Amino acid sequence: MSADASVRLVPFEPEHLLAVLPWFDDPDTRRRLGGPEWPERELALRSAAREEEFRGRRVLRSHTFVALDDDDRLVAQIGGDVYDRWTVWDPAAERVVSTDPRRSMGAAYVVAPACRGRGYGSAMLRALVDAPETADVELFVLGIEPDNAASLRVAAAAGFTPLTTEPDAEDVVYVRRERRPSSP
Repeated sequence: MSADASVRLVPFEPEHLLAVLPWFDDPDTRRRLGGPEWPERELALRSAAREEEFRGRRVLRSHTFVALDDDDRLVAQIGGDVYDRWTVWDPAAERVVSTDPRRSMGAAYVVAPACRGRGYGSAMLRALVDAPETADVELFVLGIEPDNAASLRVAAAAGFTPLTTEPDAEDVVYVRRERRPSSP
């Protein structure tokens, strides 16, 4: 994996859809994120009225980006919701078991199958943290299946650390990256 990959995030637009849809033919992508409905859903969410509750958090807005490499090739997609706080949800009891009051963002991402292993995933995660659109977010959280070693390595390379160590009821572990306060 290349540690010096760089990407530029741009908002995910309808004209990007045809480029990302084939990524969801990849069996690993389909197993982890689902089929082509995932990027289609991301397009729909960008104009949907928000302010709903999700697992004890209020959804403030949604962001979805595609990542372009130095040659302006589309290499990855990332998207997620920004929340008023982060909560740990117990699906069995259907209740919140803990709350972090900081503004947070939960995100999911996919790297084009042909571009994996080149550092684009971690570069994209760093770009998400640095994006002007997420400047108010203090806590970034990714949910990753514990057997997805590649994604766990990508997140670690981007500065994410474990939030949970044991899988939850949905067989997901969570990693986080906290925004460092800016220097005066």
